[in-house]
Amino acid sequence: METVENKYITVAYKLYTIEDGEKDFVEEANAEHPFQFISGLGMTLETFEGQIKDLKAGDKFDFTIPASGAYGEYDNDHVIDLPKEVFIIEGKFDSERVVEGAIIPLMTAEGQRINGSVVEVKEDVVVMDMNHPLAGCDLNFTGEVMVSRPATNEELAEVARMMSGGSCGCDSCGGDCGDGDCGDGCGCGGCH
Repeated sequence: METVENKYITVAYKLYTIEDGEKDFVEEANAEHPFQFISGLGMTLETFEGQIKDLKAGDKFDFTIPASGAYGEYDNDHVIDLPKEVFIIEGKFDSERVVEGAIIPLMTAEGQRINGSVVEVKEDVVVMDMNHPLAGCDLNFTGEVMVSRPATNEELAEVARMMSGGSCGCDSCGGDCGDGDCGDGCGCGGCH
């Protein structure tokens, strides 16, 4: 049985979406605030990690992940009507935050935190798009590996704490803020 080495990896990159042949800039993790993760723990898209994990510090990369290997195809069945009662806080509808285009954190029946985008607020329902914001898009990553080394026991322990409910500062976005890294460099979700 082969053992998998967990690597601590940081990358500076630019992310572009490619949809219908159009390339659009999405986000950047620069050298001052690189994206950080530990390989082999499911912290990033498997296809992203597969492209990066064998590179060394200083290696440059430019690859595209098809939508099917990223966040899947856009699914119209994931656009749903939720009763306005779901968005009542202290007896009244939260009309300040539940507006068209807003990203709203929700919880599934199983207790999983997910984000949805408000498509429209109607008289008695809120139309929510539960697709990942990058669903249906091919993702093009260009950048450079800043650090790639074996992860320390302390780093692995920190990830274990984070995955068991400890905090790494991602609570403000639920660990999947939809716009990439949560900004604190803990590598807890986003587009990766």
